[in-house]
Amino acid sequence: MNNISINGREIGTSEPVFIIAEMSANHLQNIDRAKKIIKEAKNAGADAVKLQTYKPDTLTLNCRTAEFLATPGSPWEGCNLYELYKQAYTPWEWHEELFEYAQKIGITCFSSPFDPSAVNLLESLNVPAYKIASFEIFDIPLIRKVASTGKPIIISTGIAEIDDISLAIKTCHEIGNKQVILLKCVSEYPTPYEDLNLATIPNMRDTFSCLTGLSDHSLGSAIPIAATTLGACVIEKHLTLSRNDGGPDGTFSMEPSEFAEMTQSIRNVKTAIGNITYNLTDKQKKSRLRGRSLYVCKNIKAGELFDYSNIKSIRPGYGLHPKYLDEIIGKKCKKDLKIGDALHWKYIEL
Repeated sequence: MNNISINGREIGTSEPVFIIAEMSANHLQNIDRAKKIIKEAKNAGADAVKLQTYKPDTLTLNCRTAEFLATPGSPWEGCNLYELYKQAYTPWEWHEELFEYAQKIGITCFSSPFDPSAVNLLESLNVPAYKIASFEIFDIPLIRKVASTGKPIIISTGIAEIDDISLAIKTCHEIGNKQVILLKCVSEYPTPYEDLNLATIPNMRDTFSCLTGLSDHSLGSAIPIAATTLGACVIEKHLTLSRNDGGPDGTFSMEPSEFAEMTQSIRNVKTAIGNITYNLTDKQKKSRLRGRSLYVCKNIKAGELFDYSNIKSIRPGYGLHPKYLDEIIGKKCKKDLKIGDALHWKYIEL
């Protein structure tokens, strides 16, 4: 399948993993803190930092009935959705300044829009790509509008069944936008390991013929690293300055040193996966000489017969291949040999 380019950075199965630092609500309504997170994402080796572009009124209604409360068992249990989003949203007047700051320090910045007006704002800032959040995968009009920009679209599948994914991709394709990347995602915060089912990542790639990755809400870096071994081209992980600072997403976010360690591990693992090959490196070729070969293990006079008591397969590998041992047994030695001599055909009467 074809590579997808975001801000000049190629994303594909043979390319380095595209690593996204998700800011979400970790700015804690402080623009200077938001800039620090962007800087830490850059320092940690991330390829991009992602914002969320919405207002409470574009996400929900200011209602206080039970169905407008956060999901029981989530970190936000008991919170009214409107008040939660009012606390978590990124002020729209920050966007231009944050995008300019990201460009200045050399890291890609893009966002998840949550309604058409958010797309309009992001288009005015010439974002290089879009992210469709898990809970917006049902919003086909939003996906259609995003797809119509012609820019790459990363879609999280956290609450999607297979038909939902198919419809989202079909919507993009009908607009003529085939620059779609699907992210395996589980909308549990934090996500238990047993619910992750990372084996879906390569299956999703084959089923939908598109690049795939992981939007991860589990704790630690083990899962993004494992996803890399399964062919994930994109990894998204929440980043905060310190979990002790709190915030709606703080408990399942990474701190900068953790994010940097994860990034380096992903880079190392992707390099180690490499390509399918049985060719040896130059060092491996040299190491073959430390393997086994046939050596004289007991002094032999010219005319004596070779037997299992005077030659054997040992390290190093400067003698004949061990596969010839049985063929040599019973043949005459052509010259005196001493213990430790590497055995060669020139010493054997054929």
